[in-house]
Amino acid sequence: MNLATIDIVIILGYIVITVLFGLYVSKKASKNLKSYFLGGNEIPWYYLGLSNASGMFDISGTMWAVTIMFVYGLKSAWLPWSWPVWNQVFMFVFLAAWLRRSNTMTGAQWISYRFGHGMGARLSHIIVTIFAIISTLGFMAYFFEGIGKFVVIFFPWDLSFNMGMFLVSSEQAYALIIIGITTLYTLKGGMYSVVATEVLQFVIMTISCFVIGYIAFNSVSYEQIDAAVPKNWKDLSFGMNLDIDWTGYIDSVNQKIEKDGFSLFGFLFMMMIFKGIFASLAGPVPSYDMQRVLSTKNEVEASKMSALTIVVLSVPRYLMITGFAILCLVYMGPELQAMGSGFDFETILPEAIQRFVPIGVKGLLLAGLLAAFMGTFAAFINAAPAYIVNDIYKKYINPNASSKTYIRYSYLSSFLLVALGVIGGFFASSINALTIWLTFGLYGGYAAANVLKWVWWRFNSYGYFGGMLAGLIASTILPEVFSDVSSIYLFPYVLVVSFIGCFIGVYSFKADDREVLKYFYKTTKPWGFWKPIINEIKKSDPDFLPNKSFKSDIFNCVIGIIWQMTFVLAPMYLILKEYNSLYIVIGTMVTTSFILKKTWYDKLHIKKTNINISNVIKENETTLAGKTTKV
Repeated sequence: MNLATIDIVIILGYIVITVLFGLYVSKKASKNLKSYFLGGNEIPWYYLGLSNASGMFDISGTMWAVTIMFVYGLKSAWLPWSWPVWNQVFMFVFLAAWLRRSNTMTGAQWISYRFGHGMGARLSHIIVTIFAIISTLGFMAYFFEGIGKFVVIFFPWDLSFNMGMFLVSSEQAYALIIIGITTLYTLKGGMYSVVATEVLQFVIMTISCFVIGYIAFNSVSYEQIDAAVPKNWKDLSFGMNLDIDWTGYIDSVNQKIEKDGFSLFGFLFMMMIFKGIFASLAGPVPSYDMQRVLSTKNEVEASKMSALTIVVLSVPRYLMITGFAILCLVYMGPELQAMGSGFDFETILPEAIQRFVPIGVKGLLLAGLLAAFMGTFAAFINAAPAYIVNDIYKKYINPNASSKTYIRYSYLSSFLLVALGVIGGFFASSINALTIWLTFGLYGGYAAANVLKWVWWRFNSYGYFGGMLAGLIASTILPEVFSDVSSIYLFPYVLVVSFIGCFIGVYSFKADDREVLKYFYKTTKPWGFWKPIINEIKKSDPDFLPNKSFKSDIFNCVIGIIWQMTFVLAPMYLILKEYNSLYIVIGTMVTTSFILKKTWYDKLHIKKTNINISNVIKENETTLAGKTTKV
């Protein structure tokens, strides 16, 4: 074991504090479902923003980010667009406000708000719940795969054991222990526990990131970096081909690039843009990101929370990512070249921590990374059961149960989801494979229906159900049929199948209840193709003003994406000592910040005032077309 006593004490101390805190807040969280899953809408936006940033600091994602920085250099700044990372820009510009105005608890509950309570709405309600559960299981498998690879490097004990005919490796055994601890404190504390512990985790991780950035900046010279990387590694620009040849540096990296399927980088970039637009317009998937938006006090705080996530996450995270990648390239490059093809590049992060981080700081960093894992995993544990309990058990099975009964069923559903996610993790091939399937395959089936639900009045509940069902089937079957093709390149096909399902549902059934649509548009006020509904609203309310901010919102999204990239590139250029490029990035950061201040931030409170006028309708409404529309 290479961990010093002080490092072990820091790690164990943090884990104990986290668990005890989860137990401490359990009484407050167990008041009712709203307190458990949304923190009673009492948590300030800046805490939720820090929590959201901490949740994106997970070990699996950070290991992947360090790996792609090591392999692809500055071009790796583009690869997170595959999620797409700039969905947070669309969120803070307009989607967070649209979503928060619903006052719902989950994405499935939002379906009733959008489509009403007919058969199609019930089918849509069920299908989005199924999607939330499937995506949660996929992410849990993703986390399981990452935490095992990470932890096993630091602890020497062989914890492998036989479970009947099945062998559990040490990686998997360590993952089971940490996941078990995380599940314990999350079950008891709910959203209060998730947010409070993640704020603490964020502080620890930020300190650690600046320390790693400082070590890398002072340990490696510009000349050493230049000698350790191939041509074009430090170029942000690219052509149709990646054009990075690692021959003579670390030959096995070429095999990694071929396996990833990123050689046609220009085509990959176009695919990420195409996918990113649809995925971002669709809004957050029904998981922890959506839950944090719904947990805010109002739409203004929801927008601020999403913007804060970008600011506080990118700079410290990329100081650490770039720092570790550079340290490994300079000081481990010759060793990795000598090893041939026997090195798992997804373990670069733990190897770097083991070799380059001093005693004491190592314990702090490991505690922070473990905390980040626990926080992200906890967020998913807390989010998914809301769909099972609130959207299935409460809605269809036992609508009159006590709050304690619902909380107990939340515990049970959390446990079952964790168990299923862990089982999926046993069969995962790699972090990268799970990343690609989640971002391009599964989300491809989500995008079509969830874009149309915002922008088209005629898009009915059967269209939503048909699109989601077709997308889920396509994202599950196509990767199996075309097993030799990366899920990246299957995204357009999944999207097309999903759109076909949408239009079959739309034109096979009549439009949804006009009163439901009018109510939705009055309270949400999205832009798009809503003219028939707007005309009907104006008959009873001639002074009603529709949303005409499409052009300004899209402009702010473009500026926001550039603004977000400056927070990614600035720490990269700093660590690489590319000062001329750094000055250009900082100038761009200041310019785009000023533009967003004038065109977005200053208008937030104006938007809130306008929507509050229409919210009077919500507060005073009794029935619509003979049926209550309260969610």
